[in-house]
Amino acid sequence: MFLKKCREIFIGVPRNPFDTGTRKNIALIAFLAWIGLGADGLSSSCYGPEEAFLALGIHYHLALYLAILTALTVFIISLAYNQVIELFPSGGGGYKVASKLISPHAGVISGSALIVDYVLTIAISVASGVDSLFSFLPLAAQHYKLHFEIIILLLLLVLNLRGMKESIKILLPIFLGFVITHFFLIFYGVLLHGYHLPELMSGSVADTQKFVQESGWFVALAIFLRAYSLGGGTYTGLEAVSNNVNHLVEPRVRTGKWTMFYMAVSLSLTAGGIILLYLLWDVKPTEGQTLNAVTFGSILAGFPMHHALLILVLLLEAGLLFVAANTGFLGGPAVLANMSIDGWLPKRFRNLSNRLVTQTGIVWYGVAAIFILFWTHGEVSMLVVLYSMNVFLTFSLSLLGLSNYWWKNRKLSFSWYYRMTLSVVGFVVCAAILIITLLEKFTAGGWLTVLITSSVVTLCLVVKKHYVSIEKQIKYLDEILTIPLSPTPPDKKIPELDVTKPTAVLLISESTGQGMHTLLWIQRMFPNHFKNYVFISVGVVDVGSYGSDSALKDMQEKIQARLQYFIDFCHQHNFAATSFVTYNSDPIEALVHLADQVSQQFPNCVFFAASLISKQDSWFHRRLHGDIPIIMQRQLNLKGLQMVILPVKLER
Repeated sequence: MFLKKCREIFIGVPRNPFDTGTRKNIALIAFLAWIGLGADGLSSSCYGPEEAFLALGIHYHLALYLAILTALTVFIISLAYNQVIELFPSGGGGYKVASKLISPHAGVISGSALIVDYVLTIAISVASGVDSLFSFLPLAAQHYKLHFEIIILLLLLVLNLRGMKESIKILLPIFLGFVITHFFLIFYGVLLHGYHLPELMSGSVADTQKFVQESGWFVALAIFLRAYSLGGGTYTGLEAVSNNVNHLVEPRVRTGKWTMFYMAVSLSLTAGGIILLYLLWDVKPTEGQTLNAVTFGSILAGFPMHHALLILVLLLEAGLLFVAANTGFLGGPAVLANMSIDGWLPKRFRNLSNRLVTQTGIVWYGVAAIFILFWTHGEVSMLVVLYSMNVFLTFSLSLLGLSNYWWKNRKLSFSWYYRMTLSVVGFVVCAAILIITLLEKFTAGGWLTVLITSSVVTLCLVVKKHYVSIEKQIKYLDEILTIPLSPTPPDKKIPELDVTKPTAVLLISESTGQGMHTLLWIQRMFPNHFKNYVFISVGVVDVGSYGSDSALKDMQEKIQARLQYFIDFCHQHNFAATSFVTYNSDPIEALVHLADQVSQQFPNCVFFAASLISKQDSWFHRRLHGDIPIIMQRQLNLKGLQMVILPVKLER
């Protein structure tokens, strides 16, 4: 009881998934979605523009074109991902686009890249934020930086276990503080030095022409594209909305598009504006300071208490990076859940906690991010390489899938040419950034990205192979053991239940064959002993079933039909029968509660369940299945109830 109370204090009380108000209370409006899902993209303005600007070297005159192209690229990718929101309003983003519009194997590559990307989103954002905070502390404090990163990460983990909306509301002031201060500094900084703009534009064009005449177009374009690609981290996070459309309020597509619009406008203004400030204020790299710190310090120099104001601005940058880390906890588990529904990952990743969050995924992401931080010692330069390459792999596959879709469906829409052109341009841009980054940074960590993502893909293929094999064998079991029922005569008397007589209680899963196997073996082992048969089942409310009201209704109808089949079978063979069903995000908790209810009504009862066994049984394979009967048996034995597990051998 004490542990349960502590859990409710930190995480919150359970939610009822069938309460019509629950979904409304936890769904996100566009504004909250912009904060929760857009922080990752907006936070990249803390380091993306600087990476791109510094990569130009002495050729700062190219930065004007870089600022324009950066803002334009944000809108191109955002508009392309609006199409993803339209085509996949149930969420899934880059994973579903590649799976449905290219091939399932392209989908698993895109999904694996997203899995790694969101882990790195958490790690790099926390590491960057702590770097900003510790820049104001003495050098001796650097020894404790990693410890502080772990503490921040654990706090974010607990916040997200409470629910998406709660974590966003807590982080709301930090996000708004960043937006207000940075928009003010950008507009004020441009206004103060705006008189330099005509001279700056003409000077940039003249310097570019001179550079091209001296070095040639190829060299100039190569330097520009290198800087543009190394600043690719600016565009990360734009896919987060399409991955989490199912968490938005209705109408989801409209809410998703507004969220994407807020993200595109805020990121393009911030990233493009900061690059423009570098030029207008003639910023030069300063040891121990970011370019943003140097620029904002110059702008605030005329303000009273300018040093305190600068510290506040940089603290808000650090805070926004922590909010961006939260995006990994929001988007990452959604990718795991969608891939687990398709059988690429263990099915436990699709389960929801009683707070209706993908608890297993959230915890897994927290542990993985902690491991990455320990492994890299929080070194941002290595993390950013791993991070950006996975993002642009997903971008490229998604936009390739959209291009393929609009070409195949060009006769179905008058706007296909515009949509396909936008998708193709986006694909070329993202693929170019991916290739250039891989070649440029291969020895600086790029090879590690390839290794990690390939390992995740390999794991997914192994898991998928196992589930496909099991599903084929279960399907065969259902085919041979689903006995057709003859129509029941209208005048046939239905046997009545007698609660005082021996009762067999059967746990019914999604497989009719397993339930029938259990029923037939009970009658064979205990002929004419049991007079009542009670069938119990739990509808597991997971990511797949909680995607919409219709999905919940479909699940209820399927379970009721399956239980009615067993009742009708017993009635036709003159056995009294009934059923009990409940719905919960935790099947064990629900089944134990249901067993208590049945045992009180039928005191002379014995519980039965089927358990799948295989010759290829191993620790790895057992982790892919829930082992619900074994856990149930222990729970019921502790309550003084008897349960028999009947093995079902799957091999034909």
